[in-house]
Amino acid sequence: MAVTALALARVRNLFAVVMMSGIFSLTAAALYVVQDAVDVAFTEAAVGAGIATVLGLATLAVTRSEAEKKVRAVAFGPLLLVIVTGAALIYGTLDMPDYGDPAAPIHGHVAPRYLADSEKETGVPNVVTSVLASYRGYDTLGETTVILTAACGVLMLLGRNRRQKRNAPTRDSAA
Repeated sequence: MAVTALALARVRNLFAVVMMSGIFSLTAAALYVVQDAVDVAFTEAAVGAGIATVLGLATLAVTRSEAEKKVRAVAFGPLLLVIVTGAALIYGTLDMPDYGDPAAPIHGHVAPRYLADSEKETGVPNVVTSVLASYRGYDTLGETTVILTAACGVLMLLGRNRRQKRNAPTRDSAA
């Protein structure tokens, strides 16, 4: 993984970058399987190695090989929106309990029960996997469906632009 990360930082070919990021994600998924976190491995393989690689390749397919050299004026509206949104998110986290605080509300009754009873109730030795696959199975299925729907929507939008360009009249056909 370290070699792939270093190569990602050095390479300039965008196709190679997309492929190496997929390799990095697939290697991370294999590492998660070795660490007995199959749920995280599945997510990493599906999203990191699968969807992200496909979207990266699709983006490369529909963009030009060379960037157009246009001088654009700096738009401060989007920058201001990002700064305001970031400030609101930081403000929203100020009243959260400290990381690892044993008096945090989550440590009251749910976490001890999962740690004590999850293996005998689900038969899965990994607590995270038992929570995501068994206790929250429908929730995880819903999250996966949302990701799949978003990916299909992006691919449909990319395909529509491609079809419109292919069906556009050319100079030869107009004459």
